[in-house]
Amino acid sequence: MVEMAIPDTPRSSTHGEEIRTARTRRYLMCRPEHFAVTYEINPWMDASRPVDTGLAIAQWEHLRRTHLDLGHTVDLLDPLPGLPDMVFAANGALVIDGHALGVRFRHAERAPEAGPYAAWLRAQGIEVTDAVAVNEGEGDFLVVGDLLLAGTGFRSDRAAHAEAQELFGVPVVSLSLVDPRFYHLDTALAVLDDRTVAWWPPAFSPGSRGALRRLFPDGIEATEADALAFGLNAVSDGRHVVVAAAAHDLISALSARGFVPVPVDLSELLRGGGGAKCCTLELRPEAVGS
Repeated sequence: MVEMAIPDTPRSSTHGEEIRTARTRRYLMCRPEHFAVTYEINPWMDASRPVDTGLAIAQWEHLRRTHLDLGHTVDLLDPLPGLPDMVFAANGALVIDGHALGVRFRHAERAPEAGPYAAWLRAQGIEVTDAVAVNEGEGDFLVVGDLLLAGTGFRSDRAAHAEAQELFGVPVVSLSLVDPRFYHLDTALAVLDDRTVAWWPPAFSPGSRGALRRLFPDGIEATEADALAFGLNAVSDGRHVVVAAAAHDLISALSARGFVPVPVDLSELLRGGGGAKCCTLELRPEAVGS
């Protein structure tokens, strides 16, 4: 594994007259000690191919260290045997203003993950509301500015969008996913700052594409190669973007727009259908838009 150095640059950068400013975040992650592909619930999974768990752990550890080197806090949830996808922490909840909407997984194989994530959050003093409709946390809920983008089509139910709006009091924009390779919203769209996203339009229905172009006319439209490299499964602090190293065009586009790409290689975890964002759940103590 080739480790990329964090760029030694100021905390702010500019794109035209825009200032890209990093904001310190708090994340929850789960070490992939038990990572394996023992079932197939998305097109990326092939249970017939052995997984190199040691490589997955090394790549994940580099991601954790990258978050820490960027100044963020990383909390850890203990992994449990028999739950190989616990590493994909983003699916564990949606946390806003110190409150959390718990999850209800679509597939039975992942259902037991919901309890450990909810228990950890409650132990931190975070109030957790149990989900009624199927939702898979930040896999299908992405906060951008004072909006909540919500995906549906393969995993989360549209009814979960209404649940989130009622719980958090945040306007929710429902988006329909149409390509099974991009089964969660966070595989097809990355939030870069409070006004900017990067996305791959063919992953969305025509109406959802139109809505996104109206909401984010200055958004970065990724290439198919970027999307297939899971480049859009990225983590941004408003300035630094932790992004798949293989997403070459996206990395160039981010740099051209004043962001600072921080490439990471999570190729072994991609075999389970996950990348940097999938492994990173943001714990937001503040209200959306604050």
